[in-house]
Amino acid sequence: QVRLVESGGGLVQPGGSLRLSCAASGSRFSANVMGWYRQAPGAQRELVASVSTGGSTNYADSLKGRFTISRDNATNTVYLQMNSLKPKNTAVYYCYTLLSKIYWGQGTQVTVSS
Repeated sequence: QVRLVESGGGLVQPGGSLRLSCAASGSRFSANVMGWYRQAPGAQRELVASVSTGGSTNYADSLKGRFTISRDNATNTVYLQMNSLKPKNTAVYYCYTLLSKIYWGQGTQVTVSS
């Protein structure tokens, strides 16, 4: 059974940085795509960033230049480096991996507040 374990969320001041990690296990195959979505209170879940096995990346337009996604194929781990955080980046961040279907992590809370 595929399992995703996220870590790295928390409380940070505006302008600060956080690094999220998500380790996938339980699959014989490397996921074609791994990435992150987020969901703010009262809002729909939206794509943050994704990265393919070959390293191709995709970002939400509003996050380009501040967020960086990367992955370690050897360990099936995906990372999200978030810099210059703003209060509007507050949300639950969900890791996902695409195999024969999409699998989701449990979510990690990111709160940007002074």
